[in-house]
Amino acid sequence: LDFHRSLAALELPMASSRATSTAVKTKAPDDLVAPVVKKPHIYYGSLEEKERERLAKGESGILGKEGLKAGIEAGNINITSGEVFEIEEHISERQAEVLAEFERRKRARQINVSTDDSEVKACLRALGEPITLFGEGPAERRERLRNILSVVGTDALKKTKKDDEKSKKSKEEYQQTWYHEGPNSLKVARLWIANYSLPRAMKRLEEARLHKEIPETTRTSQMQELHKSLRSLNNFCSQIGDDRPISYCHFSPNSKMLATACWSGLCKLWSVPDCNLLHTLRGHNTNVGAIVFHPKSTISLDKKDVNLASCAADGSVKLWSLDSSIYSRKIQHTFTIAKEVMSPSSVFFNPKCYDRSWRLWDLEAQEEILHQEGHSMGVYDIAFHQDGSLAGTGGLDAFGRVWDLRTGRCIMFLEGHLKEIYGINFSPNGYHIATGSGDNTCKVWDLRQRRCIYTIPAHQNLVTGVRFEPIHGNFLLTGAYDNTAKIWTHPGWSPLKTLAGHEGKVMGLDISSDGQLIATCSYDRTFKLWMAE
Repeated sequence: LDFHRSLAALELPMASSRATSTAVKTKAPDDLVAPVVKKPHIYYGSLEEKERERLAKGESGILGKEGLKAGIEAGNINITSGEVFEIEEHISERQAEVLAEFERRKRARQINVSTDDSEVKACLRALGEPITLFGEGPAERRERLRNILSVVGTDALKKTKKDDEKSKKSKEEYQQTWYHEGPNSLKVARLWIANYSLPRAMKRLEEARLHKEIPETTRTSQMQELHKSLRSLNNFCSQIGDDRPISYCHFSPNSKMLATACWSGLCKLWSVPDCNLLHTLRGHNTNVGAIVFHPKSTISLDKKDVNLASCAADGSVKLWSLDSSIYSRKIQHTFTIAKEVMSPSSVFFNPKCYDRSWRLWDLEAQEEILHQEGHSMGVYDIAFHQDGSLAGTGGLDAFGRVWDLRTGRCIMFLEGHLKEIYGINFSPNGYHIATGSGDNTCKVWDLRQRRCIYTIPAHQNLVTGVRFEPIHGNFLLTGAYDNTAKIWTHPGWSPLKTLAGHEGKVMGLDISSDGQLIATCSYDRTFKLWMAE
């Protein structure tokens, strides 16, 4: 028994050791273990049937519903109500530019452009484009017009043409002059002016023929002497005229007196050339715009008669005699009067008004015989032709007009200034007109050619007045707000002399009837006389 027990005890460790060794032998490293190959499930046919079978078996169950609900709440599954969103095709900017360029070239090939170069330039001008470029020929210009039309469209050209036609029509309507029936006194006055002006015109033409017969050398030498004397002009006399600026000055017909108008409301008469005060004319209560002598004053007119006329900003016109300092007659208007002038016939008197009109008065009958409209803004200056047949008006609308007093027609329209016209004057030769403007220039117009023949860049500020030499019109005088007056040759229009000396704006100027003296008045309250040495 003991022997069997000891034998059993010896066999148990041996069995355990064999089992351990066996276990050690069966254990192998991980890298030597072969992976389990999963056979793919290949489904043939539609998955719809498999899904139906799975649902029929109830495989989805509660877990499937809960998973679908969780996916919807997480936003991973989009459940809509049948809305459809269109997918926009993304095109890059470069691709869009290329496509637009192709379309533009296609439109350009279909546009017909005129082969007339002048029409091409007109179309370019209408579109606001330069009509030509440096080195550009007619073919290149046509191609440029075609490219422009391919961008803006051909309708733009049609629209500009329609706008131009409308503006042209409105401009023609704007420039249209209206006439109305006047009183019988106006008809009588027109006949009187015709009978007065025609003989004077014949006399002027005869003098022009005689002057033309003078040898060219003689005329040249005379002109050279005149220019030499004009270059020697100096300030002969300077006089303080008033406490306020002097707005106007005018020589008497005999060149022995000078009349000045002041902003203080006073008009004064001065002796020439010593500049002594002769009379102070009191009657205006506001700025006096102008004072002028009667054409026959100091020559054949009695001192007791009307020798002067003045106008003021309150619309009043006062007539003065030389033997009294109080006005003899008064004409009252309800509008501001800028300036005034008397006709060469000495019968008619013409005030210029800010109500866009000018008026013709008969001094003998003391009545208004003509109220003429024609400007869109106030009429600032007016001048009579030497024959007495024409009147020229300059307006604040930058336009001038020449009127035939015998018929009432506007025979010439002066268009060219960029700003207001402040001065106008006729040349003694009968066919030249000078206008001074706020655009700092002086333009010379020819009645025969009906156009502007020369533009003088006269001053550095607005031109306040222009005057031709009253005998033959051999030179032109201009004054401006640049404190100077200048003398220009006629007909060469070259500068001869600059009359500098005023400390303020030159507001008025005049030339004596004998052509020997020049007077200028200024904002500095002084007037000056200029004479050749």
